[in-house]
Amino acid sequence: MSATTSLRLPYGRGHTVVQVPSDRLVGVFSPRDVTESHDQEARVRHALEHPLGQKRLRDIARPGHKVVIVTSDATRPCPSHLLLPHVLAELSAAGVPDADITVVIALGLHRNMSEGELEQAIGRDVFRRVRVINHDPGRTVRVGVTTRGTPVELLRDVVEADLRVCVGNVEFHYFAGYSGGAKAILPGCASLATVTANHAMMVRPEAVGGQNEGNPVREDIEEAVAMIGVDFVLNVLVDAEHRVVAAVAGDVTAAHRRACDLVSERGKVAIPGLADVVLASAGGHPKDVNLYQAQKALDNAACAMRPGGICILVAECPEGIGNRTFEEWMTQGRTPEELLHSIQRQFVLGGHKAAAIAKVACRGRVFLVSPALSARALAGIEHCADAQVALDAALAALGPQAKVLVLPEAGSVLPQAPGRDMRCCHISSALS
Repeated sequence: MSATTSLRLPYGRGHTVVQVPSDRLVGVFSPRDVTESHDQEARVRHALEHPLGQKRLRDIARPGHKVVIVTSDATRPCPSHLLLPHVLAELSAAGVPDADITVVIALGLHRNMSEGELEQAIGRDVFRRVRVINHDPGRTVRVGVTTRGTPVELLRDVVEADLRVCVGNVEFHYFAGYSGGAKAILPGCASLATVTANHAMMVRPEAVGGQNEGNPVREDIEEAVAMIGVDFVLNVLVDAEHRVVAAVAGDVTAAHRRACDLVSERGKVAIPGLADVVLASAGGHPKDVNLYQAQKALDNAACAMRPGGICILVAECPEGIGNRTFEEWMTQGRTPEELLHSIQRQFVLGGHKAAAIAKVACRGRVFLVSPALSARALAGIEHCADAQVALDAALAALGPQAKVLVLPEAGSVLPQAPGRDMRCCHISSALS
Protein backbone atom coordinates (compact mmCIF):
# COMPACT_ATOMS: atom_id res chain seq x y z
CA MET A 1 0.00 0.00 0.00
CA SER A 2 1.45 3.38 -1.02
CA ALA A 3 2.28 6.02 1.58
CA THR A 4 -0.15 8.86 2.17
CA THR A 5 0.15 12.41 3.42
CA SER A 6 -2.45 13.49 5.99
CA LEU A 7 -3.80 17.01 5.45
CA ARG A 8 -6.18 19.08 7.58
CA LEU A 9 -8.45 21.38 5.59
CA PRO A 10 -10.53 24.18 7.14
CA TYR A 11 -14.20 23.26 7.05
CA GLY A 12 -16.86 25.40 8.69
CA ARG A 13 -15.69 26.19 12.21
CA GLY A 14 -13.45 23.12 12.29
CA HIS A 15 -11.40 20.95 9.95
CA THR A 16 -11.67 17.81 7.87
CA VAL A 17 -8.80 15.39 7.28
CA VAL A 18 -7.84 13.94 3.90
CA GLN A 19 -5.24 11.28 3.08
CA VAL A 20 -3.48 12.11 -0.20
CA PRO A 21 -1.24 9.52 -1.86
CA SER A 22 2.25 10.96 -1.36
CA ASP A 23 3.43 10.04 -4.85
CA ARG A 24 0.47 11.92 -6.36
CA LEU A 25 0.92 15.13 -4.33
CA VAL A 26 2.35 18.07 -6.28
CA GLY A 27 2.35 20.31 -3.22
CA VAL A 28 0.34 22.18 -0.62
CA PHE A 29 0.18 25.92 -1.32
CA SER A 30 -0.86 28.36 1.40
CA PRO A 31 -0.50 32.12 1.90
CA ARG A 32 2.98 33.22 2.92
CA ASP A 33 3.64 34.73 6.32
CA VAL A 34 4.19 38.48 5.86
CA THR A 35 5.01 39.42 9.44
CA GLU A 36 7.16 38.33 12.33
CA SER A 37 5.12 39.93 15.10
CA HIS A 38 1.99 38.34 16.56
CA ASP A 39 0.78 41.48 18.41
CA GLN A 40 -2.40 42.36 16.53
CA GLU A 41 -3.23 45.38 18.69
CA ALA A 42 0.23 46.88 18.17
CA ARG A 43 -0.05 46.37 14.42
CA VAL A 44 -3.38 48.20 14.24
CA ARG A 45 -2.17 51.04 16.47
CA HIS A 46 0.95 51.48 14.33
CA ALA A 47 -1.16 51.74 11.17
CA LEU A 48 -3.40 54.39 12.71
CA GLU A 49 -0.41 56.32 14.05
CA HIS A 50 1.39 56.25 10.67
CA PRO A 51 -1.31 56.70 8.00
CA LEU A 52 -0.44 56.73 4.30
CA GLY A 53 -1.34 59.81 2.24
CA GLN A 54 -3.50 61.30 4.97
CA LYS A 55 -3.26 62.88 8.42
CA ARG A 56 -4.12 60.85 11.49
CA LEU A 57 -7.82 60.34 12.01
CA ARG A 58 -7.64 62.32 15.27
CA ASP A 59 -6.23 65.24 13.26
CA ILE A 60 -8.96 65.35 10.61
CA ALA A 61 -11.99 64.68 12.81
CA ARG A 62 -13.57 67.64 14.63
CA PRO A 63 -16.08 68.06 17.46
CA GLY A 64 -19.48 68.44 15.87
CA HIS A 65 -18.71 66.07 12.99
CA LYS A 66 -21.32 63.43 12.32
CA VAL A 67 -19.13 60.37 11.71
CA VAL A 68 -20.02 57.16 9.90
CA ILE A 69 -17.77 54.10 10.23
CA VAL A 70 -18.51 51.48 7.58
CA THR A 71 -17.43 47.95 8.43
CA SER A 72 -17.97 44.43 7.10
CA ASP A 73 -20.85 42.04 7.66
CA ALA A 74 -20.75 38.44 8.89
CA THR A 75 -19.75 37.02 5.49
CA ARG A 76 -16.29 38.60 5.77
CA PRO A 77 -13.46 37.53 8.10
CA CYS A 78 -12.90 41.13 9.21
CA PRO A 79 -12.18 41.33 12.98
CA SER A 80 -14.33 44.42 13.53
CA HIS A 81 -14.44 43.77 17.26
CA LEU A 82 -10.68 44.29 17.38
CA LEU A 83 -10.45 47.21 14.93
CA LEU A 84 -13.34 49.46 15.94
CA PRO A 85 -12.17 50.27 19.50
CA HIS A 86 -8.96 51.71 18.03
CA VAL A 87 -10.91 53.81 15.53
CA LEU A 88 -13.18 55.06 18.31
CA ALA A 89 -10.13 55.96 20.38
CA GLU A 90 -8.87 58.16 17.53
CA LEU A 91 -12.25 59.88 17.25
CA SER A 92 -12.45 60.35 21.00
CA ALA A 93 -9.00 61.98 20.96
CA ALA A 94 -10.37 64.41 18.37
CA GLY A 95 -13.24 65.35 20.68
CA VAL A 96 -15.99 63.51 18.77
CA PRO A 97 -18.60 62.19 21.24
CA ASP A 98 -19.99 58.66 20.87
CA ALA A 99 -23.44 60.14 20.23
CA ASP A 100 -22.20 61.55 16.91
CA ILE A 101 -20.88 58.22 15.64
CA THR A 102 -22.77 55.61 13.62
CA VAL A 103 -21.39 52.22 12.64
CA VAL A 104 -22.89 51.00 9.36
CA ILE A 105 -22.68 47.30 8.50
CA ALA A 106 -21.83 47.05 4.80
CA LEU A 107 -24.30 44.35 3.86
CA GLY A 108 -24.45 45.16 0.18
CA LEU A 109 -27.37 42.96 -0.81
CA HIS A 110 -26.77 40.31 1.88
CA ARG A 111 -29.26 39.55 4.63
CA ASN A 112 -29.56 41.74 7.73
CA MET A 113 -27.54 40.81 10.78
CA SER A 114 -29.50 40.25 14.00
CA GLU A 115 -28.78 42.23 17.15
CA GLY A 116 -26.96 39.25 18.59
CA GLU A 117 -24.84 38.89 15.47
CA LEU A 118 -24.07 42.60 15.46
CA GLU A 119 -22.97 42.56 19.07
CA GLN A 120 -20.73 39.57 18.46
CA ALA A 121 -19.24 41.03 15.28
CA ILE A 122 -18.30 44.47 16.57
CA GLY A 123 -17.93 43.68 20.27
CA ARG A 124 -20.28 44.32 23.18
CA ASP A 125 -18.61 47.56 24.29
CA VAL A 126 -18.78 49.16 20.84
CA PHE A 127 -22.34 47.91 20.31
CA ARG A 128 -23.42 49.63 23.53
CA ARG A 129 -21.41 52.82 22.96
CA VAL A 130 -22.54 53.95 19.50
CA ARG A 131 -25.44 53.67 17.09
CA VAL A 132 -25.18 50.54 14.90
CA ILE A 133 -27.29 49.96 11.79
CA ASN A 134 -27.51 47.49 8.94
CA HIS A 135 -27.26 48.90 5.44
CA ASP A 136 -30.69 49.20 3.84
CA PRO A 137 -30.70 49.26 -0.01
CA GLY A 138 -34.15 50.87 0.18
CA ARG A 139 -32.79 53.95 2.00
CA THR A 140 -30.35 55.13 -0.63
CA VAL A 141 -30.10 58.53 -2.31
CA ARG A 142 -28.81 59.29 -5.79
CA VAL A 143 -25.56 61.26 -5.96
CA GLY A 144 -24.63 60.97 -9.63
CA VAL A 145 -23.72 58.70 -12.54
CA THR A 146 -20.25 57.36 -13.36
CA THR A 147 -18.63 57.72 -16.76
CA ARG A 148 -19.42 54.04 -17.36
CA GLY A 149 -23.11 54.71 -16.73
CA THR A 150 -23.51 53.33 -13.20
CA PRO A 151 -26.22 55.19 -11.25
CA VAL A 152 -24.65 56.02 -7.88
CA GLU A 153 -27.23 55.46 -5.14
CA LEU A 154 -25.78 55.18 -1.64
CA LEU A 155 -27.15 54.86 1.90
CA ARG A 156 -28.44 58.22 3.12
CA ASP A 157 -26.62 57.95 6.46
CA VAL A 158 -23.31 57.55 4.63
CA VAL A 159 -23.98 60.34 2.14
CA GLU A 160 -25.04 62.85 4.79
CA ALA A 161 -22.16 62.19 7.21
CA ASP A 162 -19.48 64.85 7.74
CA LEU A 163 -16.73 62.24 8.02
CA ARG A 164 -16.62 58.77 6.46
CA VAL A 165 -14.31 56.01 7.70
CA CYS A 166 -14.11 52.58 6.05
CA VAL A 167 -12.88 49.51 7.90
CA GLY A 168 -12.35 46.09 6.36
CA ASN A 169 -10.06 43.26 5.37
CA VAL A 170 -8.39 43.00 1.99
CA GLU A 171 -8.08 39.82 -0.05
CA PHE A 172 -8.31 38.77 -3.68
CA HIS A 173 -11.67 39.32 -5.34
CA TYR A 174 -12.44 37.32 -8.44
CA PHE A 175 -13.66 40.24 -10.56
CA ALA A 176 -13.06 43.45 -8.58
CA GLY A 177 -9.35 42.65 -8.24
CA TYR A 178 -9.25 42.96 -4.45
CA SER A 179 -11.71 43.62 -1.65
CA GLY A 180 -11.31 46.57 0.70
CA GLY A 181 -10.91 50.29 0.19
CA ALA A 182 -13.89 52.00 -1.44
CA LYS A 183 -15.59 48.62 -1.92
CA ALA A 184 -16.96 49.01 1.62
CA ILE A 185 -19.35 51.61 0.22
CA LEU A 186 -19.94 50.13 -3.24
CA PRO A 187 -21.38 47.51 -3.06
CA GLY A 188 -21.44 47.62 0.75
CA CYS A 189 -23.79 50.61 1.09
CA ALA A 190 -25.33 50.80 -2.38
CA SER A 191 -28.70 50.16 -4.01
CA LEU A 192 -29.64 47.16 -6.10
CA ALA A 193 -29.46 49.26 -9.28
CA THR A 194 -25.98 50.51 -8.43
CA VAL A 195 -24.60 47.08 -7.55
CA THR A 196 -26.14 45.51 -10.64
CA ALA A 197 -24.72 48.12 -13.02
CA ASN A 198 -21.26 47.93 -11.47
CA HIS A 199 -21.09 44.15 -11.23
CA ALA A 200 -22.32 43.75 -14.81
CA MET A 201 -18.80 44.73 -15.88
CA MET A 202 -17.48 41.46 -14.48
CA VAL A 203 -18.00 39.93 -17.94
CA ARG A 204 -15.17 42.07 -19.34
CA PRO A 205 -11.78 40.33 -19.71
CA GLU A 206 -9.98 42.93 -17.56
CA ALA A 207 -12.22 42.20 -14.55
CA VAL A 208 -10.03 39.58 -12.88
CA GLY A 209 -8.64 38.77 -9.46
CA GLY A 210 -5.42 40.41 -8.34
CA GLN A 211 -5.68 43.37 -10.74
CA ASN A 212 -6.78 46.92 -9.93
CA GLU A 213 -5.37 49.01 -12.75
CA GLY A 214 -7.48 48.75 -15.87
CA ASN A 215 -10.10 46.71 -14.01
CA PRO A 216 -13.45 48.30 -14.99
CA VAL A 217 -15.26 47.09 -11.86
CA ARG A 218 -12.68 48.50 -9.45
CA GLU A 219 -12.29 51.76 -11.39
CA ASP A 220 -16.07 52.24 -11.50
CA ILE A 221 -16.30 51.59 -7.73
CA GLU A 222 -13.68 54.20 -6.97
CA GLU A 223 -15.15 56.80 -9.33
CA ALA A 224 -18.59 56.32 -7.77
CA VAL A 225 -17.43 56.51 -4.16
CA ALA A 226 -15.27 59.58 -4.90
CA MET A 227 -18.53 61.47 -5.50
CA ILE A 228 -19.05 61.56 -1.73
CA GLY A 229 -15.49 60.81 -0.64
CA VAL A 230 -13.94 58.56 1.98
CA ASP A 231 -11.91 60.46 4.57
CA PHE A 232 -9.99 57.57 6.11
CA VAL A 233 -9.61 53.80 5.81
CA LEU A 234 -8.28 51.07 8.04
CA ASN A 235 -7.63 47.92 6.02
CA VAL A 236 -6.14 44.70 7.37
CA LEU A 237 -4.98 41.31 6.17
CA VAL A 238 -6.02 38.32 8.25
CA ASP A 239 -4.83 34.72 8.43
CA ALA A 240 -6.86 31.52 8.57
CA GLU A 241 -7.68 32.16 12.23
CA HIS A 242 -8.83 35.73 11.41
CA ARG A 243 -5.82 37.23 13.18
CA VAL A 244 -4.47 40.51 11.83
CA VAL A 245 -1.18 39.85 10.04
CA ALA A 246 -0.85 43.32 8.49
CA ALA A 247 -2.62 46.66 8.81
CA VAL A 248 -2.58 49.88 6.80
CA ALA A 249 -4.49 53.12 7.27
CA GLY A 250 -4.93 56.54 5.70
CA ASP A 251 -6.01 57.67 2.25
CA VAL A 252 -8.65 55.48 0.64
CA THR A 253 -6.51 54.80 -2.43
CA ALA A 254 -2.94 54.94 -1.09
CA ALA A 255 -3.64 52.71 1.92
CA HIS A 256 -5.73 50.29 -0.09
CA ARG A 257 -3.07 49.86 -2.76
CA ARG A 258 -0.45 49.15 -0.12
CA ALA A 259 -2.77 46.52 1.36
CA CYS A 260 -3.23 45.01 -2.10
CA ASP A 261 0.54 44.79 -2.52
CA LEU A 262 0.73 42.89 0.76
CA VAL A 263 -2.10 40.56 -0.31
CA SER A 264 -0.19 39.83 -3.51
CA GLU A 265 3.07 39.22 -1.66
CA ARG A 266 1.24 36.84 0.65
CA GLY A 267 -1.17 35.13 -1.70
CA LYS A 268 0.15 35.13 -5.28
CA VAL A 269 1.84 31.76 -5.02
CA ALA A 270 3.93 30.21 -7.79
CA ILE A 271 2.94 26.65 -8.69
CA PRO A 272 4.98 24.34 -10.94
CA GLY A 273 2.16 23.89 -13.44
CA LEU A 274 -1.52 23.14 -13.85
CA ALA A 275 -2.68 20.09 -11.89
CA ASP A 276 -5.04 17.24 -12.75
CA VAL A 277 -6.85 17.54 -9.41
CA VAL A 278 -7.09 20.69 -7.29
CA LEU A 279 -8.28 19.99 -3.75
CA ALA A 280 -9.38 23.33 -2.31
CA SER A 281 -10.94 24.46 0.94
CA ALA A 282 -12.76 27.79 0.89
CA GLY A 283 -10.98 28.53 4.16
CA GLY A 284 -13.66 27.64 6.69
CA HIS A 285 -16.13 30.00 8.38
CA PRO A 286 -17.25 32.58 7.28
CA LYS A 287 -15.81 31.99 3.80
CA ASP A 288 -17.87 28.82 3.45
CA VAL A 289 -21.01 30.05 5.22
CA ASN A 290 -22.88 29.52 1.93
CA LEU A 291 -22.12 28.70 -1.69
CA TYR A 292 -22.48 32.37 -2.67
CA GLN A 293 -19.35 33.10 -0.63
CA ALA A 294 -17.49 29.83 -1.22
CA GLN A 295 -17.63 30.30 -4.99
CA LYS A 296 -14.75 32.80 -4.74
CA ALA A 297 -12.41 30.03 -3.59
CA LEU A 298 -13.47 27.86 -6.52
CA ASP A 299 -12.58 30.67 -8.89
CA ASN A 300 -9.07 30.90 -7.43
CA ALA A 301 -8.63 27.13 -7.39
CA ALA A 302 -9.58 26.85 -11.05
CA CYS A 303 -6.49 28.88 -11.94
CA ALA A 304 -4.44 25.82 -10.92
CA MET A 305 -6.52 23.20 -12.79
CA ARG A 306 -5.59 21.89 -16.22
CA PRO A 307 -8.32 21.73 -18.89
CA GLY A 308 -10.23 18.51 -18.34
CA GLY A 309 -9.15 18.32 -14.70
CA ILE A 310 -11.21 18.22 -11.52
CA CYS A 311 -11.67 20.92 -8.87
CA ILE A 312 -12.82 19.72 -5.46
CA LEU A 313 -14.35 22.48 -3.34
CA VAL A 314 -14.55 21.72 0.38
CA ALA A 315 -17.14 24.12 1.81
CA GLU A 316 -19.64 23.37 4.58
CA CYS A 317 -22.27 25.95 3.43
CA PRO A 318 -24.51 25.67 6.53
CA GLU A 319 -26.69 28.51 5.19
CA GLY A 320 -27.16 26.73 1.85
CA ILE A 321 -26.83 28.53 -1.46
CA GLY A 322 -27.12 31.99 0.06
CA ASN A 323 -29.00 34.02 -2.57
CA ARG A 324 -32.41 33.48 -4.13
CA THR A 325 -31.50 34.47 -7.69
CA PHE A 326 -28.30 32.46 -7.54
CA GLU A 327 -30.34 29.48 -6.36
CA GLU A 328 -32.81 29.85 -9.24
CA TRP A 329 -30.01 29.91 -11.80
CA MET A 330 -28.27 26.91 -10.26
CA THR A 331 -31.42 24.76 -10.00
CA GLN A 332 -33.31 25.40 -13.27
CA GLY A 333 -31.66 22.51 -15.08
CA ARG A 334 -29.61 24.57 -17.50
CA THR A 335 -26.17 23.43 -18.63
CA PRO A 336 -23.04 25.41 -17.72
CA GLU A 337 -22.77 26.54 -21.34
CA GLU A 338 -26.33 27.83 -21.27
CA LEU A 339 -25.65 29.73 -18.06
CA LEU A 340 -22.60 31.41 -19.57
CA HIS A 341 -24.48 32.45 -22.69
CA SER A 342 -27.32 33.79 -20.51
CA ILE A 343 -25.06 36.05 -18.44
CA GLN A 344 -23.41 37.36 -21.59
CA ARG A 345 -26.79 38.19 -23.16
CA GLN A 346 -28.11 39.92 -20.02
CA PHE A 347 -26.34 40.43 -16.72
CA VAL A 348 -28.37 39.35 -13.68
CA LEU A 349 -27.04 39.89 -10.17
CA GLY A 350 -26.99 36.50 -8.46
CA GLY A 351 -26.88 34.81 -11.82
CA HIS A 352 -23.30 36.07 -12.07
CA LYS A 353 -22.29 33.60 -9.36
CA ALA A 354 -23.84 30.72 -11.28
CA ALA A 355 -21.98 31.84 -14.39
CA ALA A 356 -18.70 31.92 -12.46
CA ILE A 357 -19.21 28.30 -11.39
CA ALA A 358 -20.29 27.39 -14.92
CA LYS A 359 -17.04 28.86 -16.23
CA VAL A 360 -15.07 26.35 -14.18
CA ALA A 361 -17.41 23.48 -15.09
CA CYS A 362 -16.80 24.20 -18.79
CA ARG A 363 -13.07 23.63 -18.28
CA GLY A 364 -13.30 20.57 -16.06
CA ARG A 365 -15.41 18.86 -13.44
CA VAL A 366 -16.46 20.45 -10.14
CA PHE A 367 -16.92 18.28 -7.03
CA LEU A 368 -18.56 19.91 -4.01
CA VAL A 369 -18.16 18.58 -0.46
CA SER A 370 -21.11 20.07 1.43
CA PRO A 371 -23.67 17.84 3.17
CA ALA A 372 -25.98 20.85 3.48
CA LEU A 373 -26.32 20.96 -0.32
CA SER A 374 -25.97 17.29 -1.20
CA ALA A 375 -29.67 16.85 -1.94
CA ARG A 376 -29.78 19.72 -4.43
CA ALA A 377 -29.19 19.26 -8.16
CA LEU A 378 -26.89 22.17 -9.00
CA ALA A 379 -25.72 23.13 -12.49
CA GLY A 380 -22.15 22.05 -13.18
CA ILE A 381 -21.64 20.52 -9.71
CA GLU A 382 -21.19 16.91 -8.64
CA HIS A 383 -21.79 16.15 -4.95
CA CYS A 384 -19.49 14.04 -2.77
CA ALA A 385 -20.14 12.81 0.74
CA ASP A 386 -16.82 14.00 2.13
CA ALA A 387 -13.41 15.21 1.01
CA GLN A 388 -11.83 11.75 1.02
CA VAL A 389 -14.59 10.30 -1.16
CA ALA A 390 -14.20 13.23 -3.55
CA LEU A 391 -10.44 12.81 -3.83
CA ASP A 392 -10.63 9.06 -4.31
CA ALA A 393 -13.27 9.51 -7.04
CA ALA A 394 -11.21 12.17 -8.81
CA LEU A 395 -8.07 10.05 -8.84
CA ALA A 396 -10.00 7.03 -10.07
CA ALA A 397 -11.53 9.09 -12.88
CA LEU A 398 -8.27 10.60 -14.09
CA GLY A 399 -6.04 7.55 -13.83
CA PRO A 400 -2.83 6.46 -12.10
CA GLN A 401 -0.74 9.38 -13.39
CA ALA A 402 -3.05 12.08 -12.05
CA LYS A 403 -1.41 14.61 -9.73
CA VAL A 404 -3.01 16.53 -6.85
CA LEU A 405 -2.43 20.14 -5.86
CA VAL A 406 -3.86 21.27 -2.50
CA LEU A 407 -5.04 24.75 -1.48
CA PRO A 408 -6.10 24.76 2.21
CA GLU A 409 -7.06 28.46 2.00
CA ALA A 410 -8.14 28.83 -1.61
CA GLY A 411 -10.00 32.06 -0.90
CA SER A 412 -6.69 33.70 0.02
CA VAL A 413 -4.40 32.22 -2.64
CA LEU A 414 -4.15 33.10 -6.32
CA PRO A 415 -2.06 30.35 -7.98
CA GLN A 416 0.46 31.57 -10.54
CA ALA A 417 1.30 28.93 -13.14
CA PRO A 418 4.22 29.55 -15.53
CA GLY A 419 3.11 31.57 -18.56
CA ARG A 420 -0.48 31.69 -17.34
CA ASP A 421 -2.47 34.88 -18.10
CA MET A 422 -5.23 35.37 -15.51
CA ARG A 423 -7.61 36.45 -18.27
CA CYS A 424 -7.57 32.91 -19.68
CA CYS A 425 -9.71 31.88 -16.68
CA HIS A 426 -12.29 34.59 -17.42
CA ILE A 427 -15.91 33.95 -18.35
CA SER A 428 -15.36 35.28 -21.86
CA SER A 429 -12.57 32.76 -22.50
CA ALA A 430 -14.82 29.87 -21.47
CA LEU A 431 -17.18 30.75 -24.31
CA SER A 432 -14.51 30.96 -27.00
